[in-house]
Amino acid sequence: MMYSDEHQEFRAMVRRYVEQKINPHIDEWEQAEAMPLHEIFADLAKLGVLGLEYDPAYSGQGADHLFTVVLCQELGRVAHGSFPMALGVHVAMATPSLHAHGSEELKREYLAPAMRGETVCGVAVTEPEAGSDVAGIRTSARRDGDDWVINGSKVFITNAVQADWLCTLVRTSPEGGYRGMSQIIVPTDAPGFRVDRKLDKLGMRASDTGLLTFEDVRVPVRNTIGEIGKGFQQQMSQFVMERMFAAYSAPISCARQLELTRDYAKQRKVFGQPLTANQYLQYTYAELAAKVDMLRVYTEAIAQTYTAGGDVTRMATIAKLDAGRLSRQVADWCLQIHGGTGYMTETWTSRAYRDSRLLSIGGGADEVMLRVLSLMDGFS
Repeated sequence: MMYSDEHQEFRAMVRRYVEQKINPHIDEWEQAEAMPLHEIFADLAKLGVLGLEYDPAYSGQGADHLFTVVLCQELGRVAHGSFPMALGVHVAMATPSLHAHGSEELKREYLAPAMRGETVCGVAVTEPEAGSDVAGIRTSARRDGDDWVINGSKVFITNAVQADWLCTLVRTSPEGGYRGMSQIIVPTDAPGFRVDRKLDKLGMRASDTGLLTFEDVRVPVRNTIGEIGKGFQQQMSQFVMERMFAAYSAPISCARQLELTRDYAKQRKVFGQPLTANQYLQYTYAELAAKVDMLRVYTEAIAQTYTAGGDVTRMATIAKLDAGRLSRQVADWCLQIHGGTGYMTETWTSRAYRDSRLLSIGGGADEVMLRVLSLMDGFS
């Protein structure tokens, strides 16, 4: 990858911000089970981190895709998974469809303030009876004059408690399956919308996740993103961006965990020798480090293909699958090396073990990734 001096300057800036403004607060945020997203996003907007590839007309930066890669890589240095996920939802999951397909009016009303760090947004797709099977969603929008009237529920929605608006996938016609869905922006102050409760999770403890209810929520039809009935297709494209964003971070996060564990193993003595003298551990470390390098190279190949205008759907699917599996494998091994200390709740190893588990579930479970790959290759 040919990173320019400007890319490297941006990398250094993001790294400083992570080290000085994010990591020192991790324990505090984990204990509070929340992060001040409005405050953090406002800071990041001043640094030009939000909307890197978005049109400057809507407060984006108009930068190339490598800036996004650099951002994600440096987010891999954050000492928990909650913040990278919250930011990823804001810039790579809730807003791509709006930027690509939204009307001028919607972009100025919702996208621009989000990119200026004035609002927090989320994406509402998953339902109690429809997770990775997006075609199974039931939340519906009935047209009443110039308004949609929305009824249903969404669950496992990141940023839900703090979000000012949600990119919401709903049924706008009675057609089943993937047909008849639309993406609609729902302001969270709309009458009839409520966060029923904040969900208690195994990991990502500092990220607010909600169970949402829509009871006759009325929003203008003009809040529809793109063409009515094309929501499923738009959401699938949005998922590709989500998977790329997550995969770009994973190699750096895994490498950081391996480095910390290597340093610990050099100091920890067992049977009179440091753990690094154990050949089995040496080889396991080497195997994991090699896999991490391979994933990093593959994710940068995705970035090259995307920058050249190629279709990265298959590559992003593979990267997301491997990133989830490798993240779990690395976190488990690092915890094992730290032994009883690593099992304690307050340690980074325990947090990494809990946080890493989500990557193989959220944004499409491993099994869904395998299904997508088999379908793309005609093995069906």
